[in-house]
Amino acid sequence: MREIEHSPVETKPEPPPGRLKKTVVMVGMMGAGKTAIGRALALRLGVPFLDSDAAIESAANMTVPEIFARDGEPFFRRKESQVIARLLEEECGVLSTGGGAFLSEANRRLISERGVSVWLKADLEVLWHRVRHKNTRPLLRTKDPKATLRALYEARVPIYAQADLVVESDGRSSIAQMVNRVLKTLAERPDVLEPCE
Repeated sequence: MREIEHSPVETKPEPPPGRLKKTVVMVGMMGAGKTAIGRALALRLGVPFLDSDAAIESAANMTVPEIFARDGEPFFRRKESQVIARLLEEECGVLSTGGGAFLSEANRRLISERGVSVWLKADLEVLWHRVRHKNTRPLLRTKDPKATLRALYEARVPIYAQADLVVESDGRSSIAQMVNRVLKTLAERPDVLEPCE
């Protein structure tokens, strides 16, 4: 008696929730989840994931902390602006930016013209919990990194508040839940995310 072969059940990937018409630019503090959520969001939308810090590191063949140490922050910020402009020009996708990128008025204007900014808004304790054991944050290489983070947070929050859209990052939601939260917010902007028929 011949055995019946059972083929594994194929699961179709979930269709994208709409067609992206503008690049979604993730902004916010270090530790807000811009890279992790941005990457998952790009996958869900079926678009490229871009990372301005990774692009800078690739072009310079150095890490961001190494660039800060060798060339200083003003040099890094100039390169960052050039890279963000290029990435916004080249393709439509999800772009994760460094925590300081949105502080530049020129960057904010460019992002608003060519994309849409989404501020992942997390409170100070959530951010500190996520960054305190990492040594990849050049701005936190101080005697009191938590006080430094607090000072950065207080200075930057009013600027992040100028973002086109705001999504709360509470520190308890999973990446998938955060992606759904971002998609729900983007759904309010048909000029950014065109709903599927």
